[in-house]
Amino acid sequence: MRNKCRNKNLVIGTVLIAFLLGMLLVSFFYLPYPPNKMDSANILAMPSREHLLGTDNFGRDILSRIMKGSWMAFGIGFGAVIIGMTIGVIFGAIAGYFGGWIDELVMRLMDAKMAFPGVILALVMITVFGNGIGNMILALGIMAIPRFCRITRTGFMQIKEMEYIKAAKSRGISDFRIMVFHILPNLSSSLLVTFTLGISSAILSEAGLSFLGLGIQPPHPSWGRMLFEAQSYLLTDPLYAVVPGIMITILVLGFNLLGDGLRDNLDHRMSQREEKS
Repeated sequence: MRNKCRNKNLVIGTVLIAFLLGMLLVSFFYLPYPPNKMDSANILAMPSREHLLGTDNFGRDILSRIMKGSWMAFGIGFGAVIIGMTIGVIFGAIAGYFGGWIDELVMRLMDAKMAFPGVILALVMITVFGNGIGNMILALGIMAIPRFCRITRTGFMQIKEMEYIKAAKSRGISDFRIMVFHILPNLSSSLLVTFTLGISSAILSEAGLSFLGLGIQPPHPSWGRMLFEAQSYLLTDPLYAVVPGIMITILVLGFNLLGDGLRDNLDHRMSQREEKS
């Protein structure tokens, strides 16, 4: 039963992400209308054959903006987590491998970072440096650093004490080679799970900041920004807000289920190895 549940999460998460990823790929080659094209004669139009999901308060096609907005969701999500993982893994590896005052310094930096709520820190950075797409990715990437740093540090502290690492040191293999080729590959599964869960957090944070008007700015379509623009029309045209809300939910849920499925599979494999040993 537990195995079926584990596979179910993995399958459902993969299907949800594949659906939105397929929409993203289609948008590179086809959009029903230019996403920023305004049509004053079709403001807040109901769904029809011309506009399958209707139009917004500027007469723009909602389906086209949803498809184009997937670029922002995936791009910002992956970009932010890649930045956070790269910096976090480097700092965590150095702290976990060398220990001592280096470990103390790195962890105090992480504690200082975690003392500020992530969204508040992102708001400060965006307010100071501007709310461009690059600044948004950088701000959300900095939010993701501590989780990768702590996981990497813990893994390095455990693995560096194993016999094969001590044997590699005795053969004169450099610390850099040991860290990159002997220890880091053993953390790939844990980092992959953290990567998928981090993407969902970054997507949700971007949507929240855009909803507050501090994230992606016009004319770039963003699902969070669409929610912000639709809040005045919840009673008269609820579909305007429902569609981007559903897209955000599907994408965040997909990555969460994918991460949970990968983590359960990892735990299951580890338990099987322990039973065999």
